[in-house]
Amino acid sequence: MKRYVDELTEIFRSQFALAMGIKDQLAYGLRARLREGYTRADFRADLMAGLVVGVVALPLSMALAIASGVPPQHGLYTAIIAGVAAALLGGTRVQVTGPTAAFVVILVPIVKDYGIAGLLVAGMMAGLIMIAMGVARLGKLMQFIPHPVTTGFTAGIALVIALLQLKGVLGVSPPPTEGIVEYLGSLWEVRNAVHWPDVAVAVFTLALLIVTPRVTSKVPAPLVGLGVAAILTYVLGELVGGFDPATIRTMFATEIDGEIVRGIPPLPPLPVLPWEVSVHGSSAIPLSFEMIRELLPSAFAIAMLGAIESLMAAVIADGMVGSKHDPNAELIGLGIANVLCPFFGGIAATGALARTATNIRAGARSPFASVFHAIFILACTIALAPLVGYLPMAAMAALLLIVAKNMSEARHFVRLLRTASRSDVMVLLTCFGLTVLFDMVIAVSVGVMLAALLFMRRMAYMTKVSEGSADISHLEVPKGVQVYEIAGPLFFGAAQTAMETLAVIHRESRVVVLQMRRPSLYKI
Repeated sequence: MKRYVDELTEIFRSQFALAMGIKDQLAYGLRARLREGYTRADFRADLMAGLVVGVVALPLSMALAIASGVPPQHGLYTAIIAGVAAALLGGTRVQVTGPTAAFVVILVPIVKDYGIAGLLVAGMMAGLIMIAMGVARLGKLMQFIPHPVTTGFTAGIALVIALLQLKGVLGVSPPPTEGIVEYLGSLWEVRNAVHWPDVAVAVFTLALLIVTPRVTSKVPAPLVGLGVAAILTYVLGELVGGFDPATIRTMFATEIDGEIVRGIPPLPPLPVLPWEVSVHGSSAIPLSFEMIRELLPSAFAIAMLGAIESLMAAVIADGMVGSKHDPNAELIGLGIANVLCPFFGGIAATGALARTATNIRAGARSPFASVFHAIFILACTIALAPLVGYLPMAAMAALLLIVAKNMSEARHFVRLLRTASRSDVMVLLTCFGLTVLFDMVIAVSVGVMLAALLFMRRMAYMTKVSEGSADISHLEVPKGVQVYEIAGPLFFGAAQTAMETLAVIHRESRVVVLQMRRPSLYKI
């Protein structure tokens, strides 16, 4: 009996230590910054950076929500809740968290099959998976995901996002389809229904988004492009008959206290139960074990892609500001943010590289900059909701075309095709093809498996077995005794390779001495 009591005591002691470790990890970025001191000048710098990032994130959050198949306010709610929670609880100093383009390819099929309620539940499950990854200290393992895998994902996602925006640019409504190939076929079927006012708005906005950064970097291009497009659309709609491109007001409506509000409701994110959220065209879902089981693959894909993108953005941010993030703390903070978001109507979120870079260039010094950006979006959601409704859908599609172009890394993709090894090229094309032709659930699952196989293959080939050792070169080795030195990473795969090598090169030895001073031992 005493033995069982001792075992239970040890289990509780280890679990308590684990809980204390999580407590030490929470808010790592904020605590590290505050230990250095926080002055009034830092506050002003964070406030101005937050305002600049808020201007960029406001239209982008709406555009990404629309691209994911949900009303635009859900993107704003995501930026608000995740922007505060991930910043204050995560492991980075200046990262901005919110909806990103990488998730669009995963979220669209979920919305189609399970509605917005299923999307929110999947996001909540993904958050729990991220927390578990952080608690298990798997954050550093994300750096071992090879470039062919991440580049294949990124290029494939960018291409799919660009293709999905064609319906907004052309102003058509093709019938729902399963995959990208069927989607392109449905676009071809409605080619005669192209709405030319939408095409004109998209081309005009695209031109502004391209030209503005070349003229000035002081004003965010999305603010100029979408703002001018909205004003011009409204003026031409009043003056020119038949000029009626689709806008947020005409495409989305919300019922509040029995009244229909066009566009975005002027309300802050309010507490809801994720599985009970419903909008026009979708209904609530019964929360059951069967539903959780069906959504688990999608939640896993969201968690893996979110972890990879957020930690990659954190590494780049560290290089820009000279700081150091805690990957496990970042996963825990990001997971908590993704658990909280669905309870306020927010969709999946992760670290946004473009917004983080804008935050840094604007002078951000602490996580409070992301908090200020969230407060700015909240204020605009409440105060400017009627004006936001005049944003043209075609202009939002043009903005996402620029986002897709920027995230595609086309030059890096082509360079890998030319210079990488045959195995890397096969992995790159496999991840790219699965992302485009199938869906991200399959692509992420296969990509993670390929990443593990590539890592094991490279570690095994790095392990060297050589005869003799400098440490015993002055000694006379008896006949029938052979000495070998093993150098390099030594785990189960490399150990098997080493043993096979020894079996082949010396069958006559009665005794084999292994020098084990140089290998790196890995506990799996």
